[in-house]
Amino acid sequence: MLGPVILAASRSDKMRRFVSAAPGTKQVVDRFIAGETVDQVVPIITDSVDKGLEVTLDVVGEDITTPEQASAARDAYLELVERLKDLGLGTRAEMSIKLSMFGQALEGGHELALANVRPVVEAAAAIGTTVTLDAEDHTTLDSMFAIHEELRKDFPQTGCVIQSYLFRTEDDARRLAGNGSRVRIVKGAYKEPAEVAYQDKAEIDKAYVRVLRILMEGEGYPMIGSHDPRLISISQELARRAGRKLDEYEFQMLYGIRSDEHLRLAAEGHRMRVYTAYGTDWYGYFMRRLAEKPANLLFFARSILTKG
Repeated sequence: MLGPVILAASRSDKMRRFVSAAPGTKQVVDRFIAGETVDQVVPIITDSVDKGLEVTLDVVGEDITTPEQASAARDAYLELVERLKDLGLGTRAEMSIKLSMFGQALEGGHELALANVRPVVEAAAAIGTTVTLDAEDHTTLDSMFAIHEELRKDFPQTGCVIQSYLFRTEDDARRLAGNGSRVRIVKGAYKEPAEVAYQDKAEIDKAYVRVLRILMEGEGYPMIGSHDPRLISISQELARRAGRKLDEYEFQMLYGIRSDEHLRLAAEGHRMRVYTAYGTDWYGYFMRRLAEKPANLLFFARSILTKG
């Protein structure tokens, strides 16, 4: 049950300082974070595409405390759009955005986040790509879904994320599974109370399958965010039963995790998109990757011990 402990640590400034200073941290961070700058991540984008993969790019950073920081986050994404324009990759490379990074938690944060994200979505559409709004903790979701709905009025290709561990998600999936929607389903990677979320892994997996069935039987475009071999197999079977062609859904996995599986699915003709994070404010993202899988934590621990 280390996952909840690690997630709690992801909000601790003391743990942030300790992890950042640990001798083996950089080795492990480099496994999950593609670089710190756009220039560093461009070769990774092109290499992925050359291998038949697609990417979604996340400029990491969630602890925004001022409107100026939120504006800087917006500008970082606008810089990314310009580089994607130069690469001419269309929807092979799109973007994922956490609205917390755009000021959602600040005073007047809903309006601020919408004002900051709109120019990014508009710029993405202008170069033939799109944006997906990432789900964060349950207290932010009503705002995220409202912003998603507002953006889709002008940019219907805008996607969003739902999390199977939340009790509300089946209802959200039914509402979102309409024609033209793009919805990524993940298990969830935030520490949530038992009042709003399943706590047992088996229950979360069962909910994932129920939600995925809703999306597959709907009229939208499901995006399957999972590294779990069993859920990947079930996803393929649900797609087959729903009569979906291989280009009518896609798999998404994290950069640095199960890279061989990325290539295997792409070789079978599936659309396989790699969630590729970069930037300097990596701590929160990194800690959630450790919490998701014990093997990641063991890898980190071994790195500290061997570098200490």
